[in-house]
Amino acid sequence: MAAQFVKVTVSYGPLIFTCCDVADLPRTNNDLEQLFGGLRHQLRRITGQKNAPASLVVCGATRLPAAVASQIHPFTAAELASADLEQWRIVRTRGEQRRWPRVLGRRFRQDPDAYLQALEERLIKLSLPP
Repeated sequence: MAAQFVKVTVSYGPLIFTCCDVADLPRTNNDLEQLFGGLRHQLRRITGQKNAPASLVVCGATRLPAAVASQIHPFTAAELASADLEQWRIVRTRGEQRRWPRVLGRRFRQDPDAYLQALEERLIKLSLPP
């Protein structure tokens, strides 16, 4: 049993005790679950929906860190304005890439015939010589 413990501990390497090195980092999964639950609760209250919005899946990679960071440190306008614009554009592009399949799915569900007709027209235009 000790050998298994050592093997698993070594596989995690230096990251296993990160909570001891970083202040205010939750030490257990329970703390993280409470953090996520608090965010879902806030979003339900903000939107008035019974469940957390589906956008949390698409935008969660930016919303969760922003919500946690803003609880720990209230940001000023000057701090927000000094953000790296190029990095922001990269994050924004990733978000759009995750959002686009959901948009297409919604368009298909709303009017499948029109969606398929437009798709077919685009395919025909691509196959025809210029």
